[in-house]
Amino acid sequence: MKRREFIALVGAAAAWPFAVLSQQPERVRRIGLLQGAGAGDLDLQAAFAAFVQALQQLGWIDGRNVRIDHRLGAGDADNIRKHAAELAALAPDVIVASGSAPLGPLLQATRTVPIVFLFVIDPVGSG
Repeated sequence: MKRREFIALVGAAAAWPFAVLSQQPERVRRIGLLQGAGAGDLDLQAAFAAFVQALQQLGWIDGRNVRIDHRLGAGDADNIRKHAAELAALAPDVIVASGSAPLGPLLQATRTVPIVFLFVIDPVGSG
């Protein structure tokens, strides 16, 4: 082996780990979802299933490139406040509030995480 070939080979071998390190996996996005009702609500279950299915159709697969942190308030204001604080502490990319009840506690828990709301009758009155 000639000297120049050896130097080229060593240079390529030294650069290889940097090329591998630069190919980092896609960042997993995080979605917080707070629903005001309880687990026994069939409409709530259907809405959550439709939400997950719509995300999958857009290429967002729970556990692969997105993580969905789902909390149920069960109609209890204390429970909703507790879950709102938990979700805000996780620092998700976005929080989805389903219903009017979670909206106020979420706004109190965070002003930095975007909140998307669904099924809110009076969004302005809810803050």
